[in-house]
Amino acid sequence: MTPHSAVLSSRLSAPVENTPCPETVQEIRDLTELLRLADGLPTEYQTDFYKILDRLTACVERRQRMLGYVQDALSQMSLDLKYLVFDLEVTRRERDEYRNRLDASMS
Repeated sequence: MTPHSAVLSSRLSAPVENTPCPETVQEIRDLTELLRLADGLPTEYQTDFYKILDRLTACVERRQRMLGYVQDALSQMSLDLKYLVFDLEVTRRERDEYRNRLDASMS
């Protein structure tokens, strides 16, 4: 394994915050396989090949980060929605209670 492919391979196998989706796992496997194959290329082709792999690796990493951000945002929105539903239920109960008191005091 060349030093360049070792760096790319370590970037691909670095842990991500959230569990990657199966498609991302397959992409990582594919890129790792490309790295292995690139090591067998003649030296004059490896430089260009590694530049392309660098871009692909950066793209996969960027997509993993964005997916993590989206998952975090969805989790936060779900929690916020639960709080809003709870607040709405409490507000309705309070309204009904005040309405009953008002009706009782008017009769």
